[in-house]
Amino acid sequence: MSAGGFNRLPNGSVVVALNLPRPGPSGDRVRILVHAANRSRALTRLRNLGLRAVYLRGNAEPPTPDEITAVLHHPDGLLWRAAPQCRQELWHPIRALLRPAG
Repeated sequence: MSAGGFNRLPNGSVVVALNLPRPGPSGDRVRILVHAANRSRALTRLRNLGLRAVYLRGNAEPPTPDEITAVLHHPDGLLWRAAPQCRQELWHPIRALLRPAG
């Protein structure tokens, strides 16, 4: 389970924002943004990448307008950055989060 939320866009698609533990032993948290046709598809995109225990309960922390702009302008529609304390950090493609350390 994770803290997060979503915003429905005028075209019917959604942007989902989730705060999740960073994969690996670090224990840090990351903010992940996903653009998809609906909430179910957004969560399915994350599960297909290996983030199996991803659920959205409620709408406590929806994406900000800046986050929505960032994810809409990214070709993959899937971004992350350290959450929530590093607002100056740039957004990263999801590949950078999921690649094996080495």
